[in-house]
Formats: sequence, structure tokens, C-alpha cells
Amino acid sequence: MTRPRILIVGGGFAGIACARRLERVLAPGEAELALVTPLSYELYPPLLPQVAAGVLTPQSVAVSLRRSLHRTRIIPGAALGVDPEAKVCVVRLITDQEVHERYDLIVLASGSVTRSFDIPGVPEHAHGMKTLAEAVAMRDHVISQLDLADASEDPREREARLRFVVVGGGYAGTETAAYLQRLTLATARRYPRLHPQMIEWHLVDIAPRLMPELGDYLGDKALELLRRRGMNVALGVSVASAGPDSVVLTDGRRMSTHTLLWTAGVAASPLISSMEAQTVRGRLAVTPDLTVPGLDGVFALGDAAAVPDLATGGDAICPPTAQHALRQGRTAGTNVAARVRGQRPHSYRHRDLGLVVDLGGFGSVSRPLGIPLSGFPAQVVARGYHLLALPTFVARARVATNWALHAVAGDDFVRTGFLARQPATIREMEHTGGYLTPDEVRAVTTPTQHNQQAPDLSVHAPES
Repeated sequence: MTRPRILIVGGGFAGIACARRLERVLAPGEAELALVTPLSYELYPPLLPQVAAGVLTPQSVAVSLRRSLHRTRIIPGAALGVDPEAKVCVVRLITDQEVHERYDLIVLASGSVTRSFDIPGVPEHAHGMKTLAEAVAMRDHVISQLDLADASEDPREREARLRFVVVGGGYAGTETAAYLQRLTLATARRYPRLHPQMIEWHLVDIAPRLMPELGDYLGDKALELLRRRGMNVALGVSVASAGPDSVVLTDGRRMSTHTLLWTAGVAASPLISSMEAQTVRGRLAVTPDLTVPGLDGVFALGDAAAVPDLATGGDAICPPTAQHALRQGRTAGTNVAARVRGQRPHSYRHRDLGLVVDLGGFGSVSRPLGIPLSGFPAQVVARGYHLLALPTFVARARVATNWALHAVAGDDFVRTGFLARQPATIREMEHTGGYLTPDEVRAVTTPTQHNQQAPDLSVHAPES
């Protein structure tokens, strides 16, 4: 009998953790492993704000898949649709060629996309902060605004160039705003016609509190720190519309700006709409063992899945955090291996170990194991956590070296120019088009179903 084919869709925390676990627990002769991802690296998103601010180099948060995966075939592309009946995944390679990948067991860890809530102008004019390219482009954009403001003879244009608006008071938005504000204040001192007091940073969020997951005490600490640094924080407010040189807020204010950074939420990858499966809040409904009910051989996890949170009783679903995605990936790997061997699966259960928020300098807040910390102790915990969470020793060494070098030498405030004259907006940077509907998937995969016969896994059904 041929080896069963296991296909993992997504190269984020969940997908890579699953692939690593499968390589560890399955012998080479037990299964064929394949991973669909358009990138050749695993990204560590919690440190993207520091890449945007120039504290870390892009390579330090991009871990080569060739270092960590040794038996998994990497398919460089993006999944457009899945046919659970034919057991075929439609993949668009990075060359735009379309291929059909057969599988016997599939793990859907396709992640999420930026959610713009259908607000006019946001996809066309706002910048995101989900990918390495977006972080590098954001740094270039911010420094270019300072360059243009210094060169401008128009006071109103200079004012608009030096006003930056960040939407989203969660971890990504707050950390990015904090780090980029520090970057601009330090950079402004190098320009003969600019002064730090000319720069405005605005952080807005529709929620009544900043980072509510931290609790009232630490959330207030973070808010106090940001405002003490000169950040304008508006809560209970969002964006009503966005244009190329202005933003209108829901409280009626219109602000002239050329920079709108959007971190106000995510939605599950459109890939899940290619299957006729039940969803919860837009994410695939799964059982505690991470399988999709009614779809044979389909596992889902991470941002794409509504995983019951057994640690809180099972009524709620796990939040889409890196901590949950990483541990769900390991559980999924264990359960896929159990399916291959005919063993019982495990239910996913993980209690949150705590939260860390790095606001730059010594302005961190952390809650390890429920213990609230702020200031220097929180900074030590935050950076220690990130070093431990990075998947390889090489990545840890690069990040630690970058931190030390930046602390000693500071920043050179240079633009790379990689995306010069090209829009780096959410619409351009996130490729959310081209996904297939269930009917379209069936139309292109039905011939494949008849031409290829999948291995029989019925002998490996879980024990009763």
C-alpha cells in the first residue's frame, strides 16, 4: 500500500508547528509530507513592529524553512480551494501556474487576512502590518514622509506629512505605533527644518479600553505611558472613511494625513469559503481534536478555525493568537499521526501562559502567569519570551545581536527603496483575490478524482 499523503496548507505558526511535529513522530516510510506556502520562511509576526522601526533586520524574524523542515516537500504557492470529496487542493504556484495536489489527510492552517469592515477607502489607502514586506514598506513610507516634509515649502503639506494615524488598539497596533513614534522622534533631530514637536501620532480604536486582554491595571499603565510620550489616543472612535491625503473619524473629525496604518482586526482566510462547511464567526467549526465535522480527513486550526477553548469550559473559542496557533499546530501534528496509525486523537487544551507587550525602551507591560509587570521587569520578560519562542538558535542569536547593536549604535534612518513608486496598501500587499467557490473547485477537481486513486486509509480508522 502506498504511503498516505498529508498536505499542510499555510506556513504560519500553526502549519509549521504541525509539520515539525509530524516529522518528529512519523517515520519516513509512514507518510508523505507536503506544505503549501508562498514563502520560503516562517515569519515571527510579534516582532514586526521592531522591523518597521529598524530595531531588527528583516532576516532576523524570517526563519528559513530549509533549516527546520527536512522531510517535508515545500510547494511554493497559495491554496485557492479545497475539494474534500475528491481530496484535492487547488494551488496557485508563485509562477501563477495552477496545480492540483492530491491528499489523504489535509491540515488547514491558512491563517487570516486584514479585516477592513467595508469602510470606504481603507483597502485602497491604508497600510497593513501582517507581513514582512508590509513592515519593511511601512518603515520606508514613514521615513519618506519625514524626507518630504523637510523638503516641502508648503506648511499645510508639511503638517499632513508629519501626522500619522494608527487604527487598532490591540497588541499589533499599539506596539507598532509606539515603536514608530520613537523612530520618528529620533529621526526628526537629524533634519534641519523639522522638530520632534511637529510630529503627531494618533492611535484610535473603537473599543473603550486599550488592549483589554491585559486587564484594567496594565491597560491603563500602557495608556498612561503612550500619552506621556505624546501619543494622541482616542478610544471609542474608528475611521468612517479614508482618502489619499485625509482620514475622517466616526466622531466627525477630519485629519489631513498621508499615513493610515490599519491593524483593527483580522478575518479568516477566504480559502475556507471554498468548502461547504459550518463556520463560527467566519472561522471553520472544529471539534476539540481539531477535525472538521462531516469532512473526512480534514483538520483545521489557527486563525482559520473556531477551536473550542476547553480551558474555559468549551463554550468560548480560542482567540487567534500566536500562542494558541503554535500549540494547536503541535496537537494537530499528534492527531494526524494518530489517524495514520489508528490511534486515539487528543483534545486541544491550553491555558494562556500570559501576555507581553513591548512598547520600546523600558516601556513594556507583561502578565506572565497572571502576574502584572511594567517597566524594566516587564521588558526583560517580554524579550525573554520572544527569544524562547523563536524556533531556531540562529534566529535567537540574530535577534539578540540586533537588540544589542541597536542599543549601542542606534539607527541610521535609511530607506531601502524596495517598493519605491509602488503602492504598499492593504489591497496591493494582501493577495486576497482568486479564491474559488465550492462549485468552481468541483469543476476543476472532478477530472482529477477520476484519474487518480487515493490510498485506502480505512484500515487506519481510529479505535472505537
